[in-house]
Amino acid sequence: MFKKLILVCALMLTSCLSIAVETDTPTQQAFVTSTLPSTQEVIIAPTKTATPAITETPTIAVTIPANCTDSAVLLEDVTIPDNTQVNPSQKFTKTWRFMNNGTCPWLNYTLRFAAGDQMGAPISAPIPFTDVKTKVDVSVELTAPSADGAYTAYFALNNPTGKDVPIGTEKTFWVKIVVGAGTAVPTTSGIVPTQSNSTTTGNGGGTGNCNYSQNAGYVGQLESLINGERANAGLPALTINAALSTAAHGHAADMACSNMVSHTGSDGSNVHTRVVAAGYVPSYSDEIIYAGGGPQAAVSWWMNDKIHRDAILNRNVSEIGIGHANSPNGSYGDYFTVDFGSP
Repeated sequence: MFKKLILVCALMLTSCLSIAVETDTPTQQAFVTSTLPSTQEVIIAPTKTATPAITETPTIAVTIPANCTDSAVLLEDVTIPDNTQVNPSQKFTKTWRFMNNGTCPWLNYTLRFAAGDQMGAPISAPIPFTDVKTKVDVSVELTAPSADGAYTAYFALNNPTGKDVPIGTEKTFWVKIVVGAGTAVPTTSGIVPTQSNSTTTGNGGGTGNCNYSQNAGYVGQLESLINGERANAGLPALTINAALSTAAHGHAADMACSNMVSHTGSDGSNVHTRVVAAGYVPSYSDEIIYAGGGPQAAVSWWMNDKIHRDAILNRNVSEIGIGHANSPNGSYGDYFTVDFGSP
């Protein structure tokens, strides 16, 4: 800081006044640091936030043709072929592959448990949309029974009105398993509309006090129709055997009184154990069953299904037993069992 002398002379005075005034003179610094406001526009990029993917269920626009027809073809068992051996209480998935062979697209169609051994199956389950002339896999989760034996569950495809979709000449398809040391069941059954015609009454074996009716005329008609089909194929007629008839009659009554269609009896029996219990000693035994309709409907259905047709036209059997029963507790009216055997 320096002092500067300023002389001020007044005109009215003969002398000058000396006034000392101190003023600040800034000292030059060796360097200057400064933070200046930016003269440029600063653009801050927004933080990018990932946009969540929007998952939408596509809306299927389907036009259902007027007066279209339902039809299906069972192409194959994708999993669990017939008589697959499983462990007691084992969980498994059964899958069938179908072709929509009709003219109706399958929208809101369902899989329905129809009869037999339920094995934890749902009463009804949706199947995927299937357009005309396309394939679809239909699956159901099941649990094997805890007891050894052969078990069969029957299912149907239903349209939105609850009607069964025809599968060739059949209305049902099935899963058959053998639990533990059980004996395989070689044949299956169909289910058709109910019809009843009966004459005599009795009690179903193993079903408690269940009243059922038996039509002896139906038994005679079935014998004649089956042997007629064998004659047409150049095969000898089968002879009625009393023990086989007892076994067949007992199982028909059991199905009617238990309201089931299954080769597995309500007591866990199968065809082999039933015919042996009736006193028959077989070198070979087989069985076909049917529910609903009369003898002609039963034989027509059997002859239009390869498994049942092969049983009727089997060259290795020589004897037959036929049973029929009708119970007010049964959903399908008349129940038939035909047991084949060779001693």
